[in-house]
Amino acid sequence: MIQAPTLALSQSSDFVTACYIVAFSLFILGIRQGTHPRTARRGNLIAAAGMLLAIAITLSLDVVGNGALILIGILLGTGVGVIASIRVQMTQMPQMVALYNGVGGGAAALISWSEFRHASGAGSIPLDIFVPILFSTVVGSVSFWGSNVAFGKLQDILPSRPILLPFQHIFNGFLLAAILAGCVVLGIDHDSPSEALFIAVLIGAAVLGNLFVLPIGGADMPVVISLLNAFTGLAAAAAGFALDNVVLIVAGTLVGSSGTILTIEMSRAMNRSIGNLLFSGFGAVSAAAGEREERPVSSIGPEDAAIKLGYADSVVFVPGYGMAVAQAQHAVKELADELQKRGVEVNFAIHPVAGRMPGHMNVLLAEADVPYEQLKEMEEINPEMPRTDVAVVIGANDVTNPAAKDDPDSPIAGMPIIEVDQAREVIVIKRSLSPGFAGIDNDLFYKENTSMLFSDAKGAASDIAAQVEEL
Repeated sequence: MIQAPTLALSQSSDFVTACYIVAFSLFILGIRQGTHPRTARRGNLIAAAGMLLAIAITLSLDVVGNGALILIGILLGTGVGVIASIRVQMTQMPQMVALYNGVGGGAAALISWSEFRHASGAGSIPLDIFVPILFSTVVGSVSFWGSNVAFGKLQDILPSRPILLPFQHIFNGFLLAAILAGCVVLGIDHDSPSEALFIAVLIGAAVLGNLFVLPIGGADMPVVISLLNAFTGLAAAAAGFALDNVVLIVAGTLVGSSGTILTIEMSRAMNRSIGNLLFSGFGAVSAAAGEREERPVSSIGPEDAAIKLGYADSVVFVPGYGMAVAQAQHAVKELADELQKRGVEVNFAIHPVAGRMPGHMNVLLAEADVPYEQLKEMEEINPEMPRTDVAVVIGANDVTNPAAKDDPDSPIAGMPIIEVDQAREVIVIKRSLSPGFAGIDNDLFYKENTSMLFSDAKGAASDIAAQVEEL
């Protein structure tokens, strides 16, 4: 190994310790700033500054080897990351988050594999180092491959529906048991561990990562991304223990804990357990969905919708993934502005799992410069629905389905929803009556106070705004 210059810093120096404390303090401050949309961008920059400091200090340590190779890696990674981030559309952000998360897990697994080869080449590996290496290898590999499957589902490279193989959950259980058994054998034989068995464990974790996410449908993908993000953080923290790097331990722990909390909160928002989310296969389009009973609906055009909205006192927009697909956020903002010019009170109802990643709708509406004060969480807006003149559903489906509270046999029974059916009138902008990810009819479409506007969300919002302007 080529050693760094003699002027490099010692890992135990007070200066390095102080810089690491500053770095992870910036991480914590960045996360704190990210709890509100108004300060989220600033928080992201603060956390990025902390990471830049951590990288710079780490590269200056006297334990760093081939500096030229590291520099090439940094330049390549920076180039790919910058280009991808600039070119990605806001509607593709969920799959970008999944992909970036997977890269983090894969990096942790590769670091652990490298540390295993380095330590085993020197003889016996201390158990307090070997356990974190094994943990980071397994969890990081599961996160990497699982995130790739999530990316494929979100990008429509793979079907978004659950892909269930015969006896898959049983096979997954046996595979997990085999991986754990392999880790135990390696730990017992840590004086001279088998590299072949280590690679077998790594491959087994890769297979488990794929099979873990394949049975999960698109409706649960926000929760899966959050959980895999927690896996990546835990893998990074374990790699930090193996490398004796305090900033990696702290950063990984922050990611792991915040991802775990977010996963729990999202499962509560759906009124389902983590086990149910991961193993129920929710999101599958049922066979009965294509054989649903034909029921009459009330259909309107942009002109009628403009009259209902233009003469209302209060309007609530409920965005969903359909708005993201149509990239209609700017057109919806224009419609909201036209209504406000007429003195209409306008708010936006945000369901915790609307879209395909946590905060998806918040990000889209922030991009369109919708005031943060108009974004209302589900608990805040539902009590206001009975006093709302018109609720406008834009591409949201399962999160507005009254069956969640009215039908105990429904697959989404018990899931909290935006209670738009309580509004005086409802306008649903949607291309067709097709079901959402849950694969069931939305009873909202057939309510007496609901009018369907069959159209692309962007075109419909623009047409309605033009009609409102002429009122």
